[in-house]
Amino acid sequence: MLEKVCLIGSGNWGSAIAKIVGRNVAAFPNFDSEVRMWVYEEIVQGQRLTDIINTTHENVKYLPNIKLPENVVAVPELLKSVEGATLLVFVIPHQFVKGVCEQLKSKIHPNARAISLIKGVDSGGQSGLNLISDIIKESLQIDVAVLMGANIASEVAQEKFCESTIGYSNRENAETFRKVFHSHYFRVNTVQDVAGVELCGALKNVVAIAAGLVDGLKYGDNTKAAIIRIGLMEMKKFAKTFYEGIRDETFFESCGVADVITTCFGGRNRRIAEARVLTGKSFEVLEAELLNGQKLQGSLTSKEIHEILEGRGLVAEFPLFTTVYRICYEGVRPEAIIEF
Repeated sequence: MLEKVCLIGSGNWGSAIAKIVGRNVAAFPNFDSEVRMWVYEEIVQGQRLTDIINTTHENVKYLPNIKLPENVVAVPELLKSVEGATLLVFVIPHQFVKGVCEQLKSKIHPNARAISLIKGVDSGGQSGLNLISDIIKESLQIDVAVLMGANIASEVAQEKFCESTIGYSNRENAETFRKVFHSHYFRVNTVQDVAGVELCGALKNVVAIAAGLVDGLKYGDNTKAAIIRIGLMEMKKFAKTFYEGIRDETFFESCGVADVITTCFGGRNRRIAEARVLTGKSFEVLEAELLNGQKLQGSLTSKEIHEILEGRGLVAEFPLFTTVYRICYEGVRPEAIIEF
């Protein structure tokens, strides 16, 4: 049986990944060469976005000036996009996952497996914390791996060398997904630590908000390095507090320290936090003005993390995460980022 890949999502990161996936599946005889990509339909320059992608092979809104392989087909209907797909790649903003999974229940291939490229968490579950991979796994009753790393989408799309990390519980599925993603410029490693890899991907966006505030305040490189170190330590402490079996070495993979570094020097979360200081505008206003329809993940994740910590009485043990939340949502001044 041929493996068939479907991309659920088509934003900046989803489109950059589509370029890799389209090329890779065409090179393997045991893969269907067509890759369907679910696109939330929008009107761009008077045309449907799906029509533009399928005729120009370019996502002009979210990844302009980058050609996608012709075997990547934009589909506006979610259920049609997953028809016959055995490998589901989730790459949508994390706040939309539950709704999408609800629509997919009992509608996917019986041999389907999934991988999540989604960076975020959800407050809920027995421990107060739900991983996005757990939501997909429990909703669809399938195995779910994750892929996270130091991967700024525009650089990946331009084929600049980087690494990424697959966190898995099923090694065979991880190796299948590695074939889908690994390339000469996108080097993929695998680690048997789904929770560790996924939490790194989510929590680093909160640290990036802190780094952006430091940049906006012109506090300098020493301060930024200190914030990165403190943030990495809180990431590790948070992961080990909520999950058993988290591996120390996970934090030295691309999904860990490398992703923290790249996100704290580039990427939307750092950029918007810096703009927050320089303009005085709210995160919500800056998201609307500067992100072209993309979502700012770091501020929302800080809120969800705060709710989780509050529920467990652990707020005081995570001063950086707590300070980022208070600056984002309680009107605390940005200078507080070094006063905890």
